[in-house]
Amino acid sequence: MYSLSIEKTISAAHSLRNYQGPCARIHGHNWKINVQVSARQLNDIGIAIDFEELEKLTWEVIGPFDHQNLNDVAPFDKINPSAEHIVKYIYEQLKAKLPAHIHLQKVTLWENDNYMVAYEE
Repeated sequence: MYSLSIEKTISAAHSLRNYQGPCARIHGHNWKINVQVSARQLNDIGIAIDFEELEKLTWEVIGPFDHQNLNDVAPFDKINPSAEHIVKYIYEQLKAKLPAHIHLQKVTLWENDNYMVAYEE
């Protein structure tokens, strides 16, 4: 089994609805996103998935959030933009875009150097 990962960063603001504390106020993060995929086989030139293709597909999912207030962007205009909701959304959207032979193992999201959440199925 081959395991590959990429990291991308976006800058975005959010505020947590119905939260008691400072995160109820609008604030921003430089969100770091790690995408880990796996494959059992390689193509004819020895590649599971080109890193650039994986980056492109990931950016299709996360790019619309870059330099935005997440509370204003679907689906977080309706659901609370918690790190848990964000990482699950990224996972589900990216999973649907990947080639059939690539398995999405896990997406990890850092709000900062100390706080992270991961989602996997």
